[in-house]
Amino acid sequence: MKTPLILDGGMGRELNRSGAPFRQPEWSALALIEGPEFVRRAHDAFIAAGADAITTNSYAVVPFHIGEARFRQDGRSLADRAGRIAREAADAAPRKVMVAGSLPPLFGSYRPDLFIENEAQGIAEILIAGLAPHVDVWLAETQGSIAEARALKKALGDDQRPFWVSFTLEDGANASPPKLRSQEPVEQAVKAARDWGAEALLFNCSQPEVMAAALEVARKTDPDLTLGVYANAFPPQGEDAEANAGLSDIRADLDPPRYLKFVQDWLKRGAGIVGGCCGIGPEHIAAIRKAVSNH
Repeated sequence: MKTPLILDGGMGRELNRSGAPFRQPEWSALALIEGPEFVRRAHDAFIAAGADAITTNSYAVVPFHIGEARFRQDGRSLADRAGRIAREAADAAPRKVMVAGSLPPLFGSYRPDLFIENEAQGIAEILIAGLAPHVDVWLAETQGSIAEARALKKALGDDQRPFWVSFTLEDGANASPPKLRSQEPVEQAVKAARDWGAEALLFNCSQPEVMAAALEVARKTDPDLTLGVYANAFPPQGEDAEANAGLSDIRADLDPPRYLKFVQDWLKRGAGIVGGCCGIGPEHIAAIRKAVSNH
């Protein structure tokens, strides 16, 4: 088995746990605004745990979280700050660490029905302009529909850096067969990623229990595409849920050893990139790194 690339974990919950400025609706962007030193510490913690790639703290740098007026005034500079902090942390690491530029859902997580195509380009271009000087790879993450991800890919234009796209999956009773939050089948997402020339297709911000089936479908649809998984530690989220609309509970049964069992299963199913999303901290990443190194 090829050595997998290990991502970091969930930035928002790590900031909250560390005592960083943290509230709704700004979520993880508040630390970027009021306490950027906390963001650096979180990146450093994930690097020390063994992450090969860290993700910029730009997920909440969108009007949905920081408001339309603040985004228009400060969005680019905040994205630049997020990118710069991650770049400095990666460059200070004792080994090579990549910086993934987080391109989030632009109109609220888990709600592809709120997507406004004719507004997406303008928002995405501001975010991309701020991040661009600092990142090694673009990561369109927690995408609830193919249309959302397509808009981000379009906004990147002719940027030649690798493009990774990560979709969030339906949780709970309606999760079989695996589908996006938009109810589009995983097969369609794989074909779209291939058409965009994506270097990797990932699944994130869903329960770990739903990931294996999505991996199986993706592998059958395109055996050559690099696949990845980074799950969250939330209970199942309903169809009308908005990620970060409130502070969701974290499952007590997903400590590092238990989460590692899911990761090991994803690796056996062909995942080449693994890590964690909301509620998965440096201790989880350290367990993954130790297991991978021992293997």
